[in-house]
Amino acid sequence: MTTTSSGSNATIDQRSPGVAARITPLALLGGRHASRVLERNILVYRRSWIFILSGFFEPLFYLLSIGVGLSHLVGPINVDGREIPYTAFVAPGLLASSAMNGAMLDSTFLVFFKLKIAKTYDAMLSTPLGVSDVALGELSWCVLRGALYSGAFLAIMAILGYIVTPWAVLCWPAAILISLAFASAGMAGTTYMRTWQDFDMVSLAFIPLFLFSATFYPLTVYPGWLQAVVRCTPLYQGVVLVRAADLGIFAWTLLLHIAYLVVMAVVGVMITRRRLGALLLP
Repeated sequence: MTTTSSGSNATIDQRSPGVAARITPLALLGGRHASRVLERNILVYRRSWIFILSGFFEPLFYLLSIGVGLSHLVGPINVDGREIPYTAFVAPGLLASSAMNGAMLDSTFLVFFKLKIAKTYDAMLSTPLGVSDVALGELSWCVLRGALYSGAFLAIMAILGYIVTPWAVLCWPAAILISLAFASAGMAGTTYMRTWQDFDMVSLAFIPLFLFSATFYPLTVYPGWLQAVVRCTPLYQGVVLVRAADLGIFAWTLLLHIAYLVVMAVVGVMITRRRLGALLLP
């Protein structure tokens, strides 16, 4: 008995234990060869590693400037009945922003370049790779880049003494989830872009998310109507998760924030696969 996977154009013999052993999580999602796309991206950036650092420095400079200057003007912040230094309040928010930046850079501008300008994906589909392989491979690379950003940022937080509790180790998995959610949404949105001018909308969305997701100020300082809007934004979910991990504050409501980001990631992947299939396949 054989089963054919249209996403990867591969045939899996269910009677063969050797083949079954090679089934990976990506294969179960329809992207058995997605690791080849990930490998390609790693090889490309091996000689262009300086570009990987570009999106990391913006939140880092914000963190350093706040620690050197602004923190001396702002008093402690009350979080869940605890007084914490302003730098310890801002650092987790900037970590979440760093994870978002790392994922969105590749999932938007570079995916558009490969899709519309370089026609990289057309070349990939002339090989045994399928649309699911391309989508999941690119998504894996975006998440990997976001994980690198957030891991380095977390290390700098530790060096500067901005980590409050040992539970801060959970900030990294939370940041990876943020990268996954934003990379999926970014790729899905990019498939609808027609020209470079359309990316003005990306910048228009980025700036309010960065400034008004409780990154720099507690949610309570916003007017009531703005609090309701902020609670619905995706970066706010990530900021709450990372900050809770850093402070060691856990509640069942965190599951709602996790569910939000998981649903965002799943919907983004589904839209990306459908749109890439419509754009690339005859």
